[in-house]
Amino acid sequence: MFPINDDAPQTNGRPFVNYGLIALNIIIFIYEVIITSNFSNNLSRFQLLSAYGSIPSLILSGQNLFSLFSSMFMHSSIAHLLGNMIFLYVFGDNLEGRFGHYKYLLLYLMWGIIASFAHSIYAVFTGGGNIPAIGASGAISGVLAAYLVFFPHAKINTIVLAFFITSIRIPALAFIPFWFIMQLIFALIGQSGGVAYVAHIGGFLAGIGTAYLWRFLSPLYGRQPVSITSKIKKIDRPQSLQNPVIEKDIQPEIIVGNGFFDVIVHCGGIITESDIQTQYDSYKNTLLIKIPIQKNSFSISIPNSNESILGISSVSVNNGIIKIRLNRLS
Repeated sequence: MFPINDDAPQTNGRPFVNYGLIALNIIIFIYEVIITSNFSNNLSRFQLLSAYGSIPSLILSGQNLFSLFSSMFMHSSIAHLLGNMIFLYVFGDNLEGRFGHYKYLLLYLMWGIIASFAHSIYAVFTGGGNIPAIGASGAISGVLAAYLVFFPHAKINTIVLAFFITSIRIPALAFIPFWFIMQLIFALIGQSGGVAYVAHIGGFLAGIGTAYLWRFLSPLYGRQPVSITSKIKKIDRPQSLQNPVIEKDIQPEIIVGNGFFDVIVHCGGIITESDIQTQYDSYKNTLLIKIPIQKNSFSISIPNSNESILGISSVSVNNGIIKIRLNRLS
């Protein structure tokens, strides 16, 4: 099964960190191909893996620790690269929106390091301590685990290869646990084929632990969604937005439709759609609106009683009236 895309809402702008990770992996793979003459020069390949691959025995003895980072950007074949990058492309952008750009980068690297340590312990114990390990799959396993915690009801458009080729939508709550169970099975039966299944397991456990810890600690520290950097005025229910720029005598309106919510806000001054930043916080069922040119941020509670997954589908402005539509995704 190969994921194509998902329907989880994308927040916090463009996922430039996730795109950067994909680009860096591709660039380094091209470098590998050039240096090793498309992996046909065994000496060059051995030297490259020895210098930048994660060698378990050295890692556990505290040597060549830089390879913990370098190894997660190297791949052994085009199939290895494409498989990892497809998963990173599908699942990584939503997590970048959830954690924020820089926290996502740090967590991605941390998951990769933990995965590498897990594999190193297993490899040394089973006699494979001198074989270099490379690949981004350990870190991407952490991405999958965290995605499962934050977007369990998202649907994954998946290509299934059997006696025929077809595309189906699979809930993340089924797709990701099935993937993880397969890693456990392959690790337990000792199937390798050059794949570090224990690294996948280690990265996955690190990712799921991080995600649950994030969900637990965020309310304690009064987390605000990452795309809103200025102070937010809390509105528990639609009421007048007390600000000289926003008309005081007109309350926001929430129109509940069949599968959607329309939020209507009356705003003074001349603004366009590009002047407005929005984000829906699924934890608090709250729509956040920011108008940087007016230096204002607002939070409006959405009556999403059945806890549906919502996503912002459109933002429009007409004669000072902002209309934001939230569609039910599941």
